[in-house]
Amino acid sequence: MQVKNGSLVVRAPYAVTDAEIDRFVALHCDWVQKQLNHALQRRQALDALPPLSRLELTALAKDARRVIPERVAYYAQLLGVTYGRITIRAQKTRWGSCTAKGNLNFNCLLMLAPREVLDSVVVHELCHRKVMNHSAAFYREVLSVFPDYHRHHGWLRQHGDALLDRMLRADDCDAGHGTEE
Repeated sequence: MQVKNGSLVVRAPYAVTDAEIDRFVALHCDWVQKQLNHALQRRQALDALPPLSRLELTALAKDARRVIPERVAYYAQLLGVTYGRITIRAQKTRWGSCTAKGNLNFNCLLMLAPREVLDSVVVHELCHRKVMNHSAAFYREVLSVFPDYHRHHGWLRQHGDALLDRMLRADDCDAGHGTEE
């Protein structure tokens, strides 16, 4: 069971009957209610944040073009990897990505996160220069350079929707598309 987008999602094997699923959900109704209340509170907090203007997104992209390449260079040296082009965008769903050619893409909204969170995304993408998947070997590489990765990645999972939502609720949702470096 999980609460996703304010709704309860239950997954079960095909052999499990509806009655068994209902009993399981009923047995955990306190947990379900707590999670639904938490989701409602998060939604209300998100709705209270003002949307980002085109000017604010442009400023974030400008800051990101200054800060992120410095962080990439620092961690690339620690990891002993090379990289290609760095692109900064106002992306709706991703925080970063790494292409097979070593080009790196980052979301300018990372500038609204704590610096350690930004660094965790940089390290994550640079580690794909060594391991192009999310295997145990990949996470060993990440943790070798950034031992607190999971804590900062957790911050992004907990608060990232609020950052993305501010962009998505902007009057001009295409703001920031011209932020590529």
